[in-house]
Amino acid sequence: MEAADDVDAEADPVEERKTFASSLMSPVVTLMVGKEEPTLLQAHQAFLVRSPYFEDICSKFAEDGSPRHIELPDEDFDAVGCFLEFLYTGEYFPRKIAGQRTLEHDPSIPPIDDSGIQLLKHAKIYTLAQKWGVAALQTLAANKIHCINSTVKGEIEYARYVYANTAPDDTTIRAPVANFWATRSHMLRSEAEDEFKALCLEFPQFGFDILTRVLDDKLKRERNEKMHPSSGSVRKRPRHSSATGA
Repeated sequence: MEAADDVDAEADPVEERKTFASSLMSPVVTLMVGKEEPTLLQAHQAFLVRSPYFEDICSKFAEDGSPRHIELPDEDFDAVGCFLEFLYTGEYFPRKIAGQRTLEHDPSIPPIDDSGIQLLKHAKIYTLAQKWGVAALQTLAANKIHCINSTVKGEIEYARYVYANTAPDDTTIRAPVANFWATRSHMLRSEAEDEFKALCLEFPQFGFDILTRVLDDKLKRERNEKMHPSSGSVRKRPRHSSATGA
């Protein structure tokens, strides 16, 4: 019995669970978002440190009760707001309806994203979550992007942002963009041919990714046709008449 008691005594102590209320008692940090006239946002440090980026910054604050400020001159205000909303609640507006490829209704925006503003909202949250190391928010934002009904103009603006602000190997967000244009470019170019051409010239990787997917699809179709030839494409052996000539 004594040996068992010794083992229990040496076991690692169970970390005490932090309650939501205790997190609200943590120091308040002021976020200064923007350059010339920054907008001030405040958040509790206990929530901020869920991001490795902010955890590192907050670890350098002096524990003397002095004000805690973090400057974010290059960040989008709305994206930062959604980031904080996620840290506090695990979601951000508009929420994704469970079991559907739909977001909850937002009366302030049109049902069709003609300008790309809705796509850009979630794309900016995606890149912010990636930069600040919150993978769950990154995944959530990527999922919400696929719930947006957009137009060619909106898709052009979205593709431009993605290729300007994400790494070439970020297939999570780049691959769907390239696939979208690879499967629809023959129809969409007629609606925005000049914009599409300009985007390809501005970001050659965009055009290359589309071409790669078009060629991959072509190769896949050719392989399928060889493995499963249709009956209509099989050349029949010619029939010869048994009658003899005169």
